[in-house]
Amino acid sequence: MSTWNETPVVFECRGERLVGIVHRTVREGSEVGVLVVVGGPQYRVGSHRQFTLMARALATCGIPVMRFDYRGMGDSEGEPRSFESVEDDILAAIEAFRSQVPELRRLVLWGLCDAASAILMCTKVPSVVVGYVLVNPWVRTPASEARAYVRHYYLRRLLQRDFWRKVFAGEWNLRQSVGQFATALTTAITRRSASANGGTFIDRMLRGLHSFRGPVLVLLSGRDLTAREFAALRGASPEWNRALASERVSWVDLEDADHTFSSRSSLEEGTQATLRWIESHFGVPA
Repeated sequence: MSTWNETPVVFECRGERLVGIVHRTVREGSEVGVLVVVGGPQYRVGSHRQFTLMARALATCGIPVMRFDYRGMGDSEGEPRSFESVEDDILAAIEAFRSQVPELRRLVLWGLCDAASAILMCTKVPSVVVGYVLVNPWVRTPASEARAYVRHYYLRRLLQRDFWRKVFAGEWNLRQSVGQFATALTTAITRRSASANGGTFIDRMLRGLHSFRGPVLVLLSGRDLTAREFAALRGASPEWNRALASERVSWVDLEDADHTFSSRSSLEEGTQATLRWIESHFGVPA
């Protein structure tokens, strides 16, 4: 017998219809729910059915979940938009979720990649939202990408047997490789000062992290450049370092996971980390 059921929902945002799926739990007293904000460009199912499987797992544990499509994405109406302009979509989804599951008293926003960035940029977060789960947040700039390549690709490459096999076999293009490394290193150094503030959208993310007073869970995949770039903010910006060092912020490193948790084991690990965090801060029905 299933411990959850799924219901499609259509709701409005700025006069356009959005489509979502609500996963209800059959348990009583489910006052804490999770709204999955989908990173683009993809729709509410997610890569490898990531969001569908996670939503079902959380609902089985007594946590209602809703996942939805932004305007212009998936089955929702409207023109496509970037992650920097989806706050209205998120706010509309929050209201739709609460209307579908009236017993909800507290909501956690869960976002992957630029959806995590979009969550932090929200300026009108209602009081019902009590927590954020930020998965591999997107903070890429030319400088951050260059620093990540220098730190996590070039230096690691020196320790790989295949690299040295190519060197001794004469298959390594010295001029090309040195040129690429020099370009990356120069970009990382010369743009470090400009990128320390992260650019406009990263500044907005930082302000959002400061203004949100609830607990925050950061999940970072070990096999993902986007995750490494976010982790590097601690060294690149004192402001980000202080914000991320707050007692409100918890970190979980998923060493074997890629960006979208494409393996079943990685997805289960990320789902369980989310569940444990929710239980520790908000509890779930027994």
